[in-house]
Amino acid sequence: MVQTAIQLYTLRDIDSPLPDVLDLVGETSFDGVEFAHRVGSDDTDIGAVRDALERNDLAPAAAHVGLEAFEERYEETVELYERLDCETLVIPWLEPEQFDSRETVADVATRLRTVADDLDDDGFSLHYHNHDQEFAPVGDHTGMDELLARIDELGFEIDLGWVGVGGADPVAFVDRYADRISHVHFADADVDSASAAELGAGDLDVEASLDAVGRADVEWYIYEHDEPSDPHESLAHGAETLESFR
Repeated sequence: MVQTAIQLYTLRDIDSPLPDVLDLVGETSFDGVEFAHRVGSDDTDIGAVRDALERNDLAPAAAHVGLEAFEERYEETVELYERLDCETLVIPWLEPEQFDSRETVADVATRLRTVADDLDDDGFSLHYHNHDQEFAPVGDHTGMDELLARIDELGFEIDLGWVGVGGADPVAFVDRYADRISHVHFADADVDSASAAELGAGDLDVEASLDAVGRADVEWYIYEHDEPSDPHESLAHGAETLESFR
């Protein structure tokens, strides 16, 4: 059965310790959370985070981790996510210039392959989360196509809203890479302004996307809003909406 989670970046403006934020998530129907940059970047008590996950019956669906963390602090980074029992690690962002040409994509693919191989040896899987820059043309394809063609070891955490901002069809990409997708970001966006929108209020064809994700037999539906006006309201809306998708 599909599970639902929230990307904790959505709740970054809630001025409370992370365990307290997890208690808020625990009051909803979400099954898990996807960690953001906050974990490991401050003085968060990881033991308290583990306790909060347990008392709220929340699973660590995945974690967003910058590529530099793996390249510069690999052992420390792996140890952190071992302590959180989080086996799916996701690169959340690469600079647009990484997708300027086949050569720049080949360079970053080499870096990602090195990390993916190391993580696989240590019991983790590496995935990539898109924004819009990955859908610029690179040769006869998009940068995202070029990247995935160059590294079989890489999972694809597709962000549906940002695919649309990039000028591509989210449904087509889900269908094309169904065997690479275990986690999907149900995020919406206004294409003209290239800005985040509440799920269902932007340009994403939610129904068609949901059908495609269902065909792909995805494990985790993850809610995200990059710029919620009220994170508490967004938390509630996301939980209710994804619960209706089951």
